[in-house]
Amino acid sequence: MSVPEKILVIKLGALGDIVQAMAPAAAIRAHHGDAEIVFLTTALFAALARQAPYFDAVWIDERPRSPTGLWRLRRRLREGRFDRVYDFQTRPRTALYYWLIRDGRRPQWSGTAAGASHPHRHPRRNRMHTLDRQEEQLRLAGVAGPVGLPELSWAASDVAKFALPPEYVLLIPGGAAHRPEKRWPAENYAALAARLAAAGLTPVIIGGAEEHPLGRAIAAAAPQAIDLTGATEFGDIAALGGRARRAIGNDTGPIHLAVAGGAAATVLYSAASDPALTAPRGPDIVVLRRDNLAELDVDIVAATVLDRRRR
Repeated sequence: MSVPEKILVIKLGALGDIVQAMAPAAAIRAHHGDAEIVFLTTALFAALARQAPYFDAVWIDERPRSPTGLWRLRRRLREGRFDRVYDFQTRPRTALYYWLIRDGRRPQWSGTAAGASHPHRHPRRNRMHTLDRQEEQLRLAGVAGPVGLPELSWAASDVAKFALPPEYVLLIPGGAAHRPEKRWPAENYAALAARLAAAGLTPVIIGGAEEHPLGRAIAAAAPQAIDLTGATEFGDIAALGGRARRAIGNDTGPIHLAVAGGAAATVLYSAASDPALTAPRGPDIVVLRRDNLAELDVDIVAATVLDRRRR
């Protein structure tokens, strides 16, 4: 009996990065069949990754900086006896892992590390959309065919606990606290919520616990709104996206998760990030961009829901 291949897939990053990495992960599973596939990620996303049908095991990267921590990571990587590594992080840290993992035998390596057996050296790789870049990286490693879109219905939880009405719009007004320039103003979300409620659509607001004051302020403008800030897990967001009339949000991880759960979406971008590189993709995605998001009119955003509803 032949020994199954052992494959390591590396992706750290933020929630949106993890969601988009599920598309190449599906392609890797399909290509490598019965291989034993390990996913290396950060602790925040380990539980989500363990639900995925693509991996046999999920390892947590503690991102060690001390010599002792790096030695422990080196030992674990070498004990994995991997035949091939797909590095989708492609940063100096994971290039270091290429050297840590070598122990006289060299696993095949797909990524940007110097010496990689299957390098991705497109001169404009950093100007490619994440999904296009990952697809090309896989093709150069022999994984042919279109990668497709991230699909996370497997992560969806039972959201009956929220007792939501059938017609609702998911609002995602938050984002990284240190990137306020990526947020559409809260008062605009409040005006949008009131507009949606007047049209018979229930605004459902999601975000982290730290965004509860934001959710409460938006809900105050529309008594019909349901504020779920601080109440949802990753699986809830995927499920809520799949059932929503539409999701509307800033360039932040939960909008990627909602789209991968099946949501049609309107995604709001400022000059702080480029939708050509990172925007979620799906059958019904509208990207609205202004250098300063405060200049994006509520009527324009509302039309992406209400005009479609009239068709």
